[in-house]
Amino acid sequence: MIVLGIETSCDETAAAVVNDKREILANRVLSQLDDHRPYGGVVPEIAARAHLEHLDRLVAEAMDDAGLEFSDLDAIACTGGPGLIGGVMVGTMTAKAIAFAAQKPFLAVNHLEGHALTVRLTDDVPFPYLLLLVSGGHCQVLIVEGVGKYKRIGTTIDDAVGEAFDKTAKMMGLGYPGGPALEQIATKGNPDRFGLPRPLRGRAGCDFSFSGLKTAVRTYMDGFPIDQQTEEVKADLAASFQRAVGDTLIDRTRNAVFEFMRDYPTGKTLVLAGGVAANKYLRGRLTELTDQAGMQLVAPPLDLCTDNAAMIAWAGLERFRLGERDDLDFKPRPRWPLDPEAPKRPGAGVKA
Repeated sequence: MIVLGIETSCDETAAAVVNDKREILANRVLSQLDDHRPYGGVVPEIAARAHLEHLDRLVAEAMDDAGLEFSDLDAIACTGGPGLIGGVMVGTMTAKAIAFAAQKPFLAVNHLEGHALTVRLTDDVPFPYLLLLVSGGHCQVLIVEGVGKYKRIGTTIDDAVGEAFDKTAKMMGLGYPGGPALEQIATKGNPDRFGLPRPLRGRAGCDFSFSGLKTAVRTYMDGFPIDQQTEEVKADLAASFQRAVGDTLIDRTRNAVFEFMRDYPTGKTLVLAGGVAANKYLRGRLTELTDQAGMQLVAPPLDLCTDNAAMIAWAGLERFRLGERDDLDFKPRPRWPLDPEAPKRPGAGVKA
């Protein structure tokens, strides 16, 4: 079984081919960082146009890399949401066109499910498992019972952790993208210098909050005149911030681990997924937590943590072999929760 995947939800244009032997036959990703860097963040209109300009070429290159024709495929999968709607539309229409022309089944994949199932492509992790999904737009903890079966037990009530990294880095003048730059400079800093808050630490439940932490960084930055905002100050503040994020994630995820182990005694895995899963410091902290709990932390390789089409192709393959497929009148979705039945959190934004 062979599936072509297309990913265009944000600022990476990607096409990939995977098979049911868990082999990635092709994986092309085009970053748009240079297009968005002058603006300090992703500009949706620029992203959508870049997808439109480059996607056909990337699909052709992925098929050449795999040594396949469209007739050799079993299905076509694409990100159907959530994401920037212009980009999602480009990818969805391209996938529909290929599926229609090649007379192949079409699958619209939830981008978050792509992240959630990547470890089954790379590590063959069995269900059920606990998932900590951390990215620029999302911060959730879910129990993954099976393909399409998610139980959300925690979410951010304000900012996602990746958003907090990027905005904190922007306050500190570290450029764009901010998360990797902050992680790098934090390795040179003193994490004990600044007393930053640990939002919600010690409280019941598994929800997250990062807006107060971000505000505290702004307060410290405003306390230094411009000529005193040295590289040492920035490194110490970055290290203090990263440790505060780590402490917060550990505290909230520990509650989730206890709940998961109580209700799913056969589950032994905590999966870390999403762009922030590439942060090595946070991986280390979460490994300490799982070791203490008698669980295993599994995270995809770094190049499969950020947005890519291999995860979309795999999620499509998982759905397809269960007999699922989508009609060509599928409508792209800017919002698409993994657990639509999860109760709304007071004060939480639309992504929660």
